Amino acid sequence: MPIRDVLLALLVVAIWGFNFVVMKWGLQSIPPLLLMAMRFALAAVPGVFLLKRPACAWRWIVGYGLVLGVAKFSLVIVGLKLGMPAGLTSLVLQVQAFFTMGFAVVLLGDRPLPVQVGGAVVAAGGIAVIAAGRVDGAPLVPFLMVIGAAACWGLANIFAKKAGRVDMLAFVVWASLFSPLPLLGLSFAFEGADAIEAAVAGLGWVGIASVLYQVGPSTLFGFAVWNGLLKRLPVATVAPFSLLVPVFGMASGALFLGETIAGREAAGAVLVVAGLAINVFGPKFGRAAR
Repeated sequence: MPIRDVLLALLVVAIWGFNFVVMKWGLQSIPPLLLMAMRFALAAVPGVFLLKRPACAWRWIVGYGLVLGVAKFSLVIVGLKLGMPAGLTSLVLQVQAFFTMGFAVVLLGDRPLPVQVGGAVVAAGGIAVIAAGRVDGAPLVPFLMVIGAAACWGLANIFAKKAGRVDMLAFVVWASLFSPLPLLGLSFAFEGADAIEAAVAGLGWVGIASVLYQVGPSTLFGFAVWNGLLKRLPVATVAPFSLLVPVFGMASGALFLGETIAGREAAGAVLVVAGLAINVFGPKFGRAAR
C-alpha cells in the first residue's frame, strides 16, 4: 500500500474519530435526526449543481445515500442521544470493517489473504478487550443501534465499490441528495415540529460549527477519500484502517468530553494498531520472504 494512501487513510480516520465529539456538541442544541438532515442537505447542495453526476448506475447512488446517510447515521446519532459515550460509539461502529469484508466475500467474491484475516482477528481481539470494560456501563438498545449502523456502513462500502471508477467526491455529493428528505420526515415523525422549530430558532455557533464540520471534513472530504481508497485498493486492505477510528475517538472523548480511558482500553487500542499493521504490511513482508 503506497505511503500516500496510508497517510490519507490515517487522516480520514482521525477526522472521523473526532467527529463523534462534534456530534455530541451538536446534540446539545439540535435534535439528532434533524442534525443529520441538516448535515446531508448541506453536503448535497450546492454541490449537485457544481459536480457532474457520477457515471454509474442510479441504484448505487441512491442505495448509498439511503443506507449510509439515512440508516447508518440515524442509528448512530440516536444511539449517541440515548446515552452511548462518544468514545465507545467510535469503537463499536468499527465492526463495520468485518461487515465490509464479509459482504465483499459474499457479494464481490473477494478472498482476503490469510495474513489479512489474522490481522483482523488481532484487531477484533483489541475491540473485544476495550468493549469488555465499557459495554456493561452502556444501555443495551443504543449499543445494538450502533451495531446495526456498522452493518449499514459495511453494505454502503460495497455500494461505493460497485460504483466503479467514478469521481468519489461527486458520488458522495449526489448520494447525499437522497438522505435529507427521509431524515427530515423521520425528524417530524419522532422529534416533532415544535422541537424542530425551537432548534432552528435557537441555533447558535456551536450547532452551526458542528454541522459544518460534519459536512466538510467528515462527509465530503472523508467519504470521498475513503471511497477513493476502496476503489483503488482491495477492500480487505482498506477497511481495517477504520479500526483506528476508536483510538482517535476515545482520545478525543477523553480530551474534550472528560470520558475516561482505562488501562484495559489502552491495551485494546495497542491490539487494534497491531492488527492493522499486520493487515497492511503483512502481505508485503510475506511476498518479500518468498
